[in-house]
Amino acid sequence: MANTTLMMIKPDGIENGHIGNILEKVTSSGFKIKALKLTQLTLADAEHFYAVHNERPFFGELVAFMTRGPIVAAILEKDNAVSDFRALIGATNPAEAAEGTIRKLYATSMGENAVHGSDSDENAAIEAAFHFATRERF
Repeated sequence: MANTTLMMIKPDGIENGHIGNILEKVTSSGFKIKALKLTQLTLADAEHFYAVHNERPFFGELVAFMTRGPIVAAILEKDNAVSDFRALIGATNPAEAAEGTIRKLYATSMGENAVHGSDSDENAAIEAAFHFATRERF
């Protein structure tokens, strides 16, 4: 059964000109794009989206980073979408990411790691609802 996950191309991925390369890697890996938008998170948006990390020491840096420029948000569909996308993006630290993964190819550091992917089916649904109204999903 097909399911979905949320992807965000983070500000560094956009600033470094990787939108097209990342989308090509995603679609050539069998994911279908069910929703897509270029947008920018407000401070309140980023604090809400990353609230799970609000007690961590990197929270302020994460919010500042995610609000410094636009992002691309997308809902992706594929069998085993969450686990397959997590494998495609690679480890959070690009130095530890497997060859050919998105983060190995396009991330510059652990903090600026080019993409976000949902970590569970439950979070994928929550994150998709955060970014997309029902009428924006196809």
